[in-house]
Amino acid sequence: MKVYTYKNCDSCKKATKWLSQQGLAFEQVAIRDTPPSVAELQKMLGYQAGELRKLFNTAGGDYRELKMKDKLPTMADDDALQLLASRGNLVKRPFLLADGFGLVGFKQADWALAFSR
Repeated sequence: MKVYTYKNCDSCKKATKWLSQQGLAFEQVAIRDTPPSVAELQKMLGYQAGELRKLFNTAGGDYRELKMKDKLPTMADDDALQLLASRGNLVKRPFLLADGFGLVGFKQADWALAFSR
């Protein structure tokens, strides 16, 4: 299982701590240095019922700087995924891909439910 995180992100710290407390092995990847690939983003998009906005860090400076709030509704999925793959700061984190599911952001109850299946 792979978890993309940012070192100064509190949600990322909580998520990795939670995973460790559950005894779950994971590979941690620095999202700014190595953003998820287009293939990984496509996989996550499927896990998020095709809701592209869920993959974006809408609270981030890059999102505001690029005026993504205005652009995203009319942007083609392929273009949006290419942009996310090229700019890790735009990706919602933590970004976890496991066998059969994917999670973005950290809500402990949601993660506990996903791992209990």
